Amino acid sequence: MKVFVVLVLALASASAGLLPNVAPVHPRDRVSTQSITGRITNGKDAVAGQFPYQVGLSFSSSASSWWCGGSIIGNKWVLTAAHCTDGAASVTIYYGATVRTRPEFTQIVSASKFRQHENYMALTVRNDISLIQTSSVSFSASVNKINLPAISSRYSTYEGKTAVASGWGLTSDSATAVARDLQYVDLTIISNALCQKTFGSMIVTSRVLCVATPNKSSTCQGDSGGPLALDGVLIGATSFGSADGCESGAPVAFTRITYFRDWIKGISGI
Repeated sequence: MKVFVVLVLALASASAGLLPNVAPVHPRDRVSTQSITGRITNGKDAVAGQFPYQVGLSFSSSASSWWCGGSIIGNKWVLTAAHCTDGAASVTIYYGATVRTRPEFTQIVSASKFRQHENYMALTVRNDISLIQTSSVSFSASVNKINLPAISSRYSTYEGKTAVASGWGLTSDSATAVARDLQYVDLTIISNALCQKTFGSMIVTSRVLCVATPNKSSTCQGDSGGPLALDGVLIGATSFGSADGCESGAPVAFTRITYFRDWIKGISGI
């Protein structure tokens, strides 16, 4: 009995800091009904052409549909989260929209053009990144690519810097209707060590970048896969937040683009 107790205590001690204190949840998985429910909580309205790299992604499968965000990284490539492409049969891409329902144009792309990370693991939110190969698009003031970080910057932490996240949808946990206009919010990047106090080191690895969410300003459902940009460079894709809610004050996490630069280049050539 004493040996068993010691073993249990040892396992508990070993797992302290590894496992989350708060359950992580993908923004997509907050959606309980088949509707477009993307959101930036307590954000600001974007103006036309402010985020030309932002796209809306309406995914569908035989059983359901869901909304995500994405970033144009080349005239034939969109970057989003693996948990967005996972299980989808196709996606309709909305280009150049500020008003969500009024894009400059759309494309329908089948799942055969999805390049989901081969080692994506939903349980530990590992490798949450996908590329979508599209037909070639012409760039303009309202539709354009965002730069990727230099491969040489893969070890940048960005800690303390303020980046901008964008997406469509609700503006509070109590809202019942999606936003008409593209929303954005400035968020301060925090250290992974601080983020691990909420989600644990098993979840928050070098593949992840976290931000603080003061004043109930955050990303949430439908923002999945959407951009986190710093000085015109894509540094994150919306990945997960707290199961306690989007206005809980817990950090939110993004896929760290610098970690995946070689993977992106290997698939897209970018």
